Amino acid sequence: MIRVFGEIRGIETIAKGTGIRELPALRERYGQGIWRKKKGVAQIETVDGRSGLAEVHWDEAQGIGKVKLKVKRWLDM
Repeated sequence: MIRVFGEIRGIETIAKGTGIRELPALRERYGQGIWRKKKGVAQIETVDGRSGLAEVHWDEAQGIGKVKLKVKRWLDM
């Protein structure tokens, strides 16, 4: 689990609809929706105390919100 400080900048959609590999699992767990996989850059802190600037990816649907927020790479290390 990670905590985001401030807002996520440079948000881009990298996949949507059937282009998302785990779409069936997302729909089963969180419900139907127009799902999009997004990425952006944010100042974050992990549960083990690591903090810094990182590229983060997540899945999002209108009415459901952001789910499965994960660090893809650290930018300041």
